[in-house]
This record gives sequence, C-alpha cells and structure tokens, in this order.
Amino acid sequence: MARILLGVSGGVAAYKALEFVRLATAAGHAVRVVQTPASRRFVGAASFAALSGGPVLASEFERDPARGSFPGEPLPPHDPASHLELAARADAFLIAPATANTIAKLAAGAADNLLCSCALAATSPVLVAPAMNNRMYAHAAVQANLSTLRARGVQVIEPGSGRLATIGEHGIGRLAEPEQLLATCEAAMAQSDAARAPDGLAGVRVLVSAGGTREPIDSVRFIGNSSSGRMGVALAQAAQLRGAAVTLVAANLAVPVPPGVECRRVITAEQLRDACEREFDHSDVLLMAAAVADFRPAAAQHGKIAKADRDELVLELVPTADVLAQLTARRRPGQVLVGFAAEHGEGAIATARAKLRAKGLDAIVVNDISRADIGFDSELNEVTILTASRLSQPSLSGQGDGDRAEPDAGDALTVARASKVQVAERILDLVERLRATPAPASAPAS
Repeated sequence: MARILLGVSGGVAAYKALEFVRLATAAGHAVRVVQTPASRRFVGAASFAALSGGPVLASEFERDPARGSFPGEPLPPHDPASHLELAARADAFLIAPATANTIAKLAAGAADNLLCSCALAATSPVLVAPAMNNRMYAHAAVQANLSTLRARGVQVIEPGSGRLATIGEHGIGRLAEPEQLLATCEAAMAQSDAARAPDGLAGVRVLVSAGGTREPIDSVRFIGNSSSGRMGVALAQAAQLRGAAVTLVAANLAVPVPPGVECRRVITAEQLRDACEREFDHSDVLLMAAAVADFRPAAAQHGKIAKADRDELVLELVPTADVLAQLTARRRPGQVLVGFAAEHGEGAIATARAKLRAKGLDAIVVNDISRADIGFDSELNEVTILTASRLSQPSLSGQGDGDRAEPDAGDALTVARASKVQVAERILDLVERLRATPAPASAPAS
C-alpha cells in the first residue's frame, strides 16, 4: 500500500491520532510518526510505536533505529538525516492534530523541531488538520496562516463543529475524525499518483450512481435506506483522477460531490432512473453503486399525515422499476456495466451471482451488510467482485480466484477490508481490464 508520515503536535486531540494509525495500518499502509515535544504531554511515544510498528521520533538529534525506513522495508545501509529520509520516503505527510502554534511555524517556514523540518523537506502531498478552541481557530492570524499554507499547495482538512475539549466549550475546532483523515490522505495520494501516471481512463465517459433513494409517504415522511453515497462518490473521484469524464447521479448524499464531477441530483427511484436513462446511451462505463428502493408507497399523501385519531397506519407498497435491468437491456457493444449488491450474511455470493447473470452485467460488487464494521455509512468496506467471465490476469487481491464452484462461473475477486477509496481503485482496476479485454456479457435471464 502506501507510506504515511504522521506529524503529531501538542493538543488534547492527539488521542485521535492513535485511532488514525490503527485505521491506516489496518488498511495496509505503513505509518511512521514524528511528534513535537509538547505532544508527548498528551500521548506518549510508546502508544504510537505499538500501533505503527516503527520507532517514533521527536528530535532531529535523536537517532532513528529504522534509518528512515517504514515498517516492512529493509534498513538502508547508512544512517541518513531523519527529517530528510522520512520525508523523502513518505507518500503523504499528515499533520494531525495541527495546533495554532504548529500552523504558525509551518506558515513561517520555521524548522525548530523535527515535525517542521520534515514539512520543509516533504515532496509528497502535505495535509494539515487543525484542532483548537473555536476562538483560536477564528482568529485572523490563524486564518491568515492557513490561507498561506493553502496557497503553497498544502491541503487543509477542515475541523468539525461541536463539543470541544474544555468543559462547556462548543464550536468549530474539533479535529476531523480519523476515518475522514484517512480517506482524505488516500484521495490525496491517489491524485498525486494519477498526476504522475498515464490516465488509464482518459477520454472514457463514466456514469456513476450513488446514495440512497427516498420514496415519499407524505410531505414529511419517506421510506429510505442507510446508504451515505460514500462508495459511489469514491468511485466518481477515482475515475476522474484516471482521466475519465464523470457524471454522478446523486441520491441524497451524506458526503460532498468531488470538485469537477458533473452531478445530477435526484431524490426518488423514478428520478434516478430518468437521470440514468438520459446519460446511459453516451456513457462507456456504468457503475451502479446507488441503493435504489425496491418498493414505494402506492400513493404519497399531499400534506402531513396526522397522528391524531389514528391507532395504526397501513401503507400499500408497490415495486419500483428495476433501473439496472432496464439499462442493461439497451446496452451497446463495448459498454462495461458494473452493479452493486448489498447482501446479508450466508448465501450472499450465490445471490449476487444470480443477479449478475439475470441482469447481464460484466461484474457485480458484493458487500455483506450483516457486518457492523463495513458497508453502509462507514469509511471502510470489504467486497467480493464477481465477474461474468474468467479473467486471464491475476486476481485483484493477489489471493487467488476464490469462488470456483460452477464450471461456467466467472472470477470471484476479493478486496480485503480497506477504505472505500482503496476499494474504488480496485474496482476501477477491474474496469480497465474489462475494457482492455472485452468479452461477451451475460445475457439477461428470460
């Protein structure tokens, strides 16, 4: 995976940096940590060392036992300058939490500690995640320093609002949650890689659906689902970074649309179908990640249904259109169609395999929604990608082809638990392979 250098400055939010290291290493990344001396008043080096598997440094004059290498790498033959070697090897440098004092030093170009020296030597993406009291964050000096960093290409991960560390204090200044920090780091690294690598989807028109539809009961209530749209948005962003022209059909997203992605906002399954139908014919790739309602109320009531004088409320539900099946029925040669299936527990693969065949898809991405640690409204996911035909190249996971029970079945490619940004990259790797080696798609079942 990637090598992430984490800089921790002195604030109460340093405890969240421990969770970031845990998530990043669980996702397969190698992490090294540098601390300011003040940060060790909040979290000790031993905690970071235990979670990262590497030595933790706080001074340029402190010998690095790993000689600037990251966990899993061989030791260099000589002792390099720590701030130069760590920064040179890192694929991203995240400073979280970044206190007002550290932000001021970074803006001024100061190098009076190891963290700031690494920032000056870094050539990879640098990300700064502020954390402080709301009054400090709003101060003109802090905002001016952040503006200076942005102008230099540093990505600022905006703090959240809510309860702050000091009792009774509320406002903006909360360190972004570790899941957001990791997702932003991975997106920055993917963008950096895309800038250096050939555009694998250059000129390709990609249609992505994301989010969950809402079917109105009355003017205020609706039938919905738990989809946040994170997976679809990650796919849209990853495809754009590979050079694709992306259109996102977005149903009630809980996350922002990536800059530069053309967006069609919808609410209901019918609106999503209409938007996808308008875009489908001139799309080369369809990634149908939205969670589309299977049923809707037969008739939505105008106004609000009053609770008074009602002992119960009976809803008559009718099926919605099968958007994906309708699209695949009109596919043209050369289009690549990928569906998504949220299945529950045992039998998920068999159920998804049947959907793959019935809907005439090239591939279907399956995730198990019975697990609380992945899937809906989570930054992480673990999926199995089923293909309609065998792929001659090695599996995406490097772990073999998995489900081979049926002689005419395609491949089953496993993507182990990782961030949705990483899962999106693996799905797009498959899309590129499908486009490079086209095979007849499964015909929809009659």
